[in-house]
Amino acid sequence: MGHAGRGKAPPLTDAIIVENVTKAFGENIAVDNVSLNVPTGCVCGFLGPNGAGKTTLIRMILAILYPDVGSISVLGHGTAEAARSQLGCLPEERGLYPKMRAVECLAYIGTLKGMARKHASERALALLAEFGLEDAARRKCEALSKGMSQKLQILATFIHDPQLVILDEPFSGLDPVNVDLIRDAILRMKREGKTVLFSTHMMDQAEQLCDRIVLVHQGRKVLDGSLSEVRDAQEHAVVIEYDGDGRALNDLPGVATVRDAGKRAELTLTPTADPQAILRELVGRVELESFAVRRPSLHEVFIRTVGSPDDA
Repeated sequence: MGHAGRGKAPPLTDAIIVENVTKAFGENIAVDNVSLNVPTGCVCGFLGPNGAGKTTLIRMILAILYPDVGSISVLGHGTAEAARSQLGCLPEERGLYPKMRAVECLAYIGTLKGMARKHASERALALLAEFGLEDAARRKCEALSKGMSQKLQILATFIHDPQLVILDEPFSGLDPVNVDLIRDAILRMKREGKTVLFSTHMMDQAEQLCDRIVLVHQGRKVLDGSLSEVRDAQEHAVVIEYDGDGRALNDLPGVATVRDAGKRAELTLTPTADPQAILRELVGRVELESFAVRRPSLHEVFIRTVGSPDDA
């Protein structure tokens, strides 16, 4: 009788699973009973103001810190340590070997992640050329500009072709051209089935890139879901252009707030409001030139939930 062959392991549904995690430093509870899942193959934005607990959560996911309570799974392993060769990370505290040349530094980091020296050197040269750093390959790291150093450190996170990449503020210090390069790299990793988790204060980048959003505030998760789910859960707005007396916009049924700029106004709706009913009501009050229902931007969601991202 033949032996039945072993089937392939089922595909990994979630790259990261955080279950009821709490972390305190003395009397300060940095992370308070947080649970979240980051699905495999998605780009997940990790948002929150300073002191929200983002960095502590990232450090626990990376097994730099350990939770007081709860558990964390990374790529199907009990800790990130067991998945280190499949993991790339750009930490909050960054650093390069200042006396090493850029290509040597990048290749060396590749070898630390298990790459053969020759393969790491070839891959380093190819990445430097692809990301506009070919002319800087022989420069010492200490001679690189801030933007060049930032790009080199980002390249170091995925030189070894990891399955999961965690980036802490990857766009900080980059000019618009290099922001586009890093954004394209993130999207390429997603197309290849990789998972990317990144924290950012740049709401426009998060809105353009992310499939999923996790927002933490004061150590707790306050929003978690797809970008559409997060935006749809907020009150929508109606933007109108009109002629007439702006006082006619007061006391509209289904309207929570009115921001009137004279000829243009934004009406924030209550959760149960019917935009068509508001349109009918407006027709009898002002002369409408345009009427559009608009979902809130991620920037607006952030402000409504925790305050200005500029304070983050």
